[in-house]
Amino acid sequence: MVKVALIGLGSMGQNHYRVLKSLPEFELTALCDIQQTREYDEPFYTDIDEMLEKADIQAVVIVVPTFLHKSVALKCLAKGKDLFIEKPVASNCDEAKEILEAAAKAKAKVCVGYIERFNPVVEALKNELEGKEIYSIGITRVGPFPPRIADVGILTDLSVHDIDLIRYITEHEIEKVSIYKSQKIHNHHEDNAILSFQLSGEIVASITTNWLTPFRKRTIEVATKEGYYEADLMAQDLTEYSEYQKNNSYVIRKIMLKKEEPLVREHKAFAQYIETGDRHGLSTIEDSMITLDISSRKA
Repeated sequence: MVKVALIGLGSMGQNHYRVLKSLPEFELTALCDIQQTREYDEPFYTDIDEMLEKADIQAVVIVVPTFLHKSVALKCLAKGKDLFIEKPVASNCDEAKEILEAAAKAKAKVCVGYIERFNPVVEALKNELEGKEIYSIGITRVGPFPPRIADVGILTDLSVHDIDLIRYITEHEIEKVSIYKSQKIHNHHEDNAILSFQLSGEIVASITTNWLTPFRKRTIEVATKEGYYEADLMAQDLTEYSEYQKNNSYVIRKIMLKKEEPLVREHKAFAQYIETGDRHGLSTIEDSMITLDISSRKA
């Protein structure tokens, strides 16, 4: 069992807490936040330094606001702890580089939590695309504004998921970027954006994202030489439409997959990474830096 601490018990932190407690791969030995709002079975700290000194910890899961990622990560790395950092790795690439250098110095295993990589439908789609010529990939991620978000706009909060997915699913690098964004109903950050990309291999890609839609929608559509795929990330459904036949018809195939909670699969991979060094799809600091660089570019 990996002895793990969880820093940050907000909305997303509560999800990590539930999953970490449920998995036999982990032993939660410490919790940390600026204040304790409920009772926990585990030792609770309001000071990170005190927790790092007193608690028996091998690894730390960091689920604090993005602007705190660098300071929290550097403190943990100074103590030689392995890290799981919720996406994005930091507020900008300069901060991410500091974390990267500290991780190398500490010889620590560090991954960044891009949870959609562990959605079963993404894995199934990636397997279906193996060996196929990809023409285009389009991702839609829209919904109402989440009140938990205060420090970033949709480019940092939402589009980073899908920039990462485009690289992960296609296994091609992004070469050209165009970002069109607007601020419609919020005071400090963009809430509406369309991103367009050209990848190596002449693959074109797009992301449509906003906090203006009254319902949540998370879909990926991929056109290939052999057929067309539609993936619903929320329902975990994957459909293939075959290429046109001579009579302009096509065959629809529902692809079977086992539905699982992505966060459970992600933490199982984190535990295995700590034990064996095999990432099993986990994002690296460098992956997150590429995504940060792209999402921060001007329109």
